[in-house]
Amino acid sequence: MPTKVKSNIFILSATLLSVFLVAACSPLDAATQLQPTNPPSASSTAAAEPADEVANTPLPEPTTTKTDTPVPDPTDKPISMIDGLDRQVFLPVPAEKVVSLAPSNTEILFAVGAGDQVIGRDEFSDYPVEALDLPSIGGGFGDYNLEAIVELEPDLVLAAEINTPEQVKALSDLGLTVFLLANPTSLDEMYTNLLKVAELTGHLEEAEALASTLQDRVAVVDEAVGSAQEMPMTFYELDATDPSAPWTAGAGTFIDTLITQAGGQNIASDLEGQYLQLQIEEILVRDPQIILLGDAAYGITPESLQERSGWSNLSAVVENRIYAFDDNLVSRPGPRLVDGLELLAYLLHPELFTD
Repeated sequence: MPTKVKSNIFILSATLLSVFLVAACSPLDAATQLQPTNPPSASSTAAAEPADEVANTPLPEPTTTKTDTPVPDPTDKPISMIDGLDRQVFLPVPAEKVVSLAPSNTEILFAVGAGDQVIGRDEFSDYPVEALDLPSIGGGFGDYNLEAIVELEPDLVLAAEINTPEQVKALSDLGLTVFLLANPTSLDEMYTNLLKVAELTGHLEEAEALASTLQDRVAVVDEAVGSAQEMPMTFYELDATDPSAPWTAGAGTFIDTLITQAGGQNIASDLEGQYLQLQIEEILVRDPQIILLGDAAYGITPESLQERSGWSNLSAVVENRIYAFDDNLVSRPGPRLVDGLELLAYLLHPELFTD
């Protein structure tokens, strides 16, 4: 299995989990990375834009994170909640000091207004930028520094499905309160996760407002995509260590789900396996109209793809519809999944959106 595949999908959702669980959180500030900016409005006049123009095109506004909200009131009621391992977790009051073991959890904590309560984060938590100022407790390839976690004296350790039951038990045996947040399999389940984390940290009102805003944004995409005249065949590249047989995402992944909701057809959706290699011969037969480079953070560019042997006759190459893509927007099961949906919809259907 290529090393980059393992790196690229470390933090995928429960449906994204596979033998590749070990690291999807590499820095994403590569020059080819796309970041959404302003949400477009529905229209039918804009023309599709090639890869070299996308970076200058107005894109959806990213999910807002909050870092300046107060810590919970200690008079709040006790909390009892079942976690992703079917364990009943009890907190006498909302947690004031939280250690996050996964990038998706860190993003959720900041997004619901609990950023000031996060006192430690895993090595790969790099969003929002404020998270980088927090002490790291490890997590590279699943190796956490338990001693460092204990020394932080957290009220709550927020785990995810990238953490094994054995790791949760080890932390619990040290006297720590651990809650494992199950990865969502749909956007609705992601909203529910926001509310769970908010309740655990005393920010339920903020999370309800955030979930409502995210739902409204998704509704805008759904309405716009509903008028699309076609569903372009789309190839999402995860790893092209072997350019003649790159890795992609199949059915049962958020990548597949969001491509479909954004009005496209994932060329690998009917194949067996959540993650699989496609031979160039198969890609040629399926002939994607759009190629999304989820491996852009590793230096893959539209230009380098165009130089690959055997790729020049693909419709996406001929029409110059190859786009670098921030993979974290579709691989981290948190609020930025909505950012990913908006960006996918724009890239697949630029004709439906204007400034």
